[in-house]
Amino acid sequence: MGLHQAGYSVVGVDNISQPYYPFEFILGDARTVNLSGFDFVWASPPCQRYSRMTGCRSNLRDKYPNLIPEIREKLKQWGGEWIIENVVGAPLENPIMLCGAMFGLLTYRHRIFESNVPLSAPQHPEHRIPTSKAGHWRPGTFISVAGNCAPMALAREAMGIDWTTRSELVEAIPPVFSKYLANQILYREAAIS
Repeated sequence: MGLHQAGYSVVGVDNISQPYYPFEFILGDARTVNLSGFDFVWASPPCQRYSRMTGCRSNLRDKYPNLIPEIREKLKQWGGEWIIENVVGAPLENPIMLCGAMFGLLTYRHRIFESNVPLSAPQHPEHRIPTSKAGHWRPGTFISVAGNCAPMALAREAMGIDWTTRSELVEAIPPVFSKYLANQILYREAAIS
């Protein structure tokens, strides 16, 4: 949604059907999609291998693939402008980090981003407001949008997303993140033209 809000015509790709996805959608493996004809690619390889939650159980991390090197190589060979998004701890190269507090959201939601073009991040504010445990929100705290998050209305509001299921929401990033970064790409493209 953030890419759309920045002005891009968005085409999504996933190997799982996304019936609530609001834009053109290709059901398939992103690793095999022909990228010719695209101006910019945003890639979000599965993050479960690097999630803190996965690290809580012995040997669970190894059950999830590391698709980041393969996606990175595909994007480099394609040659256009790209961003790879993932969770903190993922093996991204020279990433920047965005946090919900940078944008006034009621969730911290840290995510990191690697790109083949320079990106910048706003100043990271101190986390002064505690976060409730997922599914156990208390007034006066930020909401953790993870697992069985609740209340859903607050989680959707905090993320700026109202069109997904719970399971889709907990794997999403706030559209303000992608809009912020996409605007940097668009600004760069305009400066080069």
